[in-house]
Amino acid sequence: MTAPATEPRTTAPGRASGPARSGGAGREQVRAVVTGIGVVAPSGIGVDAHWRTVTGGIRRTGPITLFDPAGYPTRIGGEVPGFAPAAYVDARQLVQTDRWTQLGFAATALALADAGLPARAPDPYDWAVTLASSSGGNLFGQRELQRLWGGSSRTVGAYQSIAWFYAASVGQLSIHHQFKGPSGVLVAEAAGGLDSLAHAVRTIRRGTSVVIAGATECPLSPYALACQLRCGLLSEVGDPALAYRPFDRAAGGYVPAEGGAVFVVEEREHALARGARVYGEVTGWAATHDAVHTGPDTAGDPATYARAMRLALARAGNTADEVDLVVPDALGVARYDRSEATALRAVFGDRPPPVSTHKSLTGRAHQGGSALDVATALLAFHHDTLPVSAGPVDPAPGCELDFLRAPRRPGSRVALVCARGFDGFNSALVLHGAPPPA
Repeated sequence: MTAPATEPRTTAPGRASGPARSGGAGREQVRAVVTGIGVVAPSGIGVDAHWRTVTGGIRRTGPITLFDPAGYPTRIGGEVPGFAPAAYVDARQLVQTDRWTQLGFAATALALADAGLPARAPDPYDWAVTLASSSGGNLFGQRELQRLWGGSSRTVGAYQSIAWFYAASVGQLSIHHQFKGPSGVLVAEAAGGLDSLAHAVRTIRRGTSVVIAGATECPLSPYALACQLRCGLLSEVGDPALAYRPFDRAAGGYVPAEGGAVFVVEEREHALARGARVYGEVTGWAATHDAVHTGPDTAGDPATYARAMRLALARAGNTADEVDLVVPDALGVARYDRSEATALRAVFGDRPPPVSTHKSLTGRAHQGGSALDVATALLAFHHDTLPVSAGPVDPAPGCELDFLRAPRRPGSRVALVCARGFDGFNSALVLHGAPPPA
């Protein structure tokens, strides 16, 4: 997949008129803006709760409660506080869906409401949904398989065939909200949360007015945790305050988390015509691949990762010195952190832009986590404040980046969000923030 070219930007998002909607080459000039954000994550439910967590430096990880993790070396996770699926999903859908999909229902409802759009598409074939997926409905699947092998009936429910499937959330949301435009699901592990936004831009440039993008995740089940433990990258530290420390000398692995963020990505003229509030514009994106299996000694290829960053900036029409904020992948594994810092220095030289990460507060929600990073960057521009990084306390050798130690106002309003997925996925997304509301 390659990112479409973007027109040279001479006005900030949400101001003046863009090019007319037309076929052929004119479609390449159509612009895509984010008008709604729905957050359902350990940082809280809704954008206000998430922003309070980020700016307050409030740690939201703790002992896993969705199941008893006593027999596992990793027992700390990030769970969505106070999540009540029945508030967002009706009784019929509850029995059909996994918690991962239910989180997606909630985040989509919040994003649509935030954008001022109806819950049902008024023109179904002009609205679409493209989300990222990683582990699918593992909680639902484990429950049904335990019933098969441990119960007297030796059966599974009828919805076992679809609830675990990685495209289940897209399908359920398409049916519920009547999104009948070109829809799909992207699988690139943590990088998928960024890829979904890039695909939304492409879909809009092909003629669709509104696309739901982003990702949610729920990798907190015995089966999912066992799968993650095989990679050897999870933290086994029992103190939530010390368990997940990206770029720090004490980094010892990541903490798994659920949740994520969903966005309303809208054709710019469509958004302006209805007077929508604009958070920002997706101006550039790129993806590369290391072509190397994630193993006990791998750390990702910094050259390939840096290439994704350079391509994203070039496609956005930005130079490295125009970037206000970098939100990194921040895996929290020493060799991966050094590799990421090496890639950033390769792109930005000895004077990198401010770096801010908040994964240590929430845990790593795979593709939901990279989508959550996009929400953080857009909210930073919305609030006209670049938030303090949640660590590292003591940067590890090779990880000496310009971590934000005090909040500051943005200048160029350009953010670079980076993500890497297991087995070599690399993605980078460039955002241009709209001016803050008066």
